[in-house]
Amino acid sequence: MNGPADLLVVAIDGPAGAGKSTVGRAVAERLHLGYLDTGAMYRSVTFAALRRGLDPTDQEGVGALSEQIEITVDGPRALVDGTDATIEIRGREVTSAVSAVASNSRVRAELVRRQRVWAEERGGGVVEGRDIASVVFPDATLKLYITASARVRAERRVAEIGGDVGEVEASIIGRDRQDSTRADSPLIEASGAVVVDTSELSIDEVVAQVMELIPV
Repeated sequence: MNGPADLLVVAIDGPAGAGKSTVGRAVAERLHLGYLDTGAMYRSVTFAALRRGLDPTDQEGVGALSEQIEITVDGPRALVDGTDATIEIRGREVTSAVSAVASNSRVRAELVRRQRVWAEERGGGVVEGRDIASVVFPDATLKLYITASARVRAERRVAEIGGDVGEVEASIIGRDRQDSTRADSPLIEASGAVVVDTSELSIDEVVAQVMELIPV
């Protein structure tokens, strides 16, 4: 189930901090399409689990929870069962636990289902995450893999929220390893995806490149 062939879907994958969200929002605006940050969905499940006192590594408990809660990701905002969790899902506690939740096969199956429904209801969209082109929308109109060096990503993160570049870089490398080696839906360059390295490019330059790739 990949959705009707006439859906205009731009699938964006890539490691954390490469600029996927910024690029995705800009492309969605240019195309007058909806934008979905699937990472925020996994963070929302993590937030809900922590709020209920569940161990993030509890496969059955967190998996069942993911099927029960209401998640609304609207631009930068994230609502979990009606509670605004926009700030909390980006906090340290959720960030340290989200990899365990994202590797849960039951959670992934449920969120993939919701992601496909989201696109079908809107006639397409710009969807970004870790497995969008490889698993969620393998027949997407355009598949992108947006990346950047770990050092550049660390420098960008520190510029936004502060911290030590070396420590943040080590954390990013660790997250990359977890995402790319997990058993279920690992982070990969999907077949047919166009790789865009943003290390030396401005956001405007990346968006211009992407727009040239959209089929007319």
